[in-house]
Amino acid sequence: MVDVVTVLAVALLLGGIAGAVVPMVPSGLLSLAGLGLYWWGAGFGELGLFTFLVLALIGVTAMLLEFFGGSIAARAGGASWLTTAAAAVVGIILMLVTGPVGLLVGLFGTVFALEYVRKGEIEGSTRSAVYTTIGVLASTAVQVLLTASILFGFLVGVFLL
Repeated sequence: MVDVVTVLAVALLLGGIAGAVVPMVPSGLLSLAGLGLYWWGAGFGELGLFTFLVLALIGVTAMLLEFFGGSIAARAGGASWLTTAAAAVVGIILMLVTGPVGLLVGLFGTVFALEYVRKGEIEGSTRSAVYTTIGVLASTAVQVLLTASILFGFLVGVFLL
């Protein structure tokens, strides 16, 4: 029988998947909350400690990727920490005004402009901006896969094992 805790846990896990593609929604944290709620509500035993720990590790990985994926990509492209931080602020502000496109345009434009001012070269500035933008998109794709894996593992662990 499916109870309220299970329904809420699945809702949080689905929210984690949605949060991976919706900026400012903590995908990994929602997935961890769903796991924790179910594990607690089921008396810490139904899901199994090993399964819970593996799924929680995937959730923590999703959280870290969510917070640091874009920054790592920007640094890999040669952008400074200051540029990365400024791009995040501008991207978030533009995202609030224009949606996800504003986030990407804000990231790309800010990284390009600040790196051009810092280094004075178009090629390096473009490379940094492209790395940052692709890194954010790739981070989002991996977050979707990770949070969907948590939901799948949860459903298998709860309903099939």
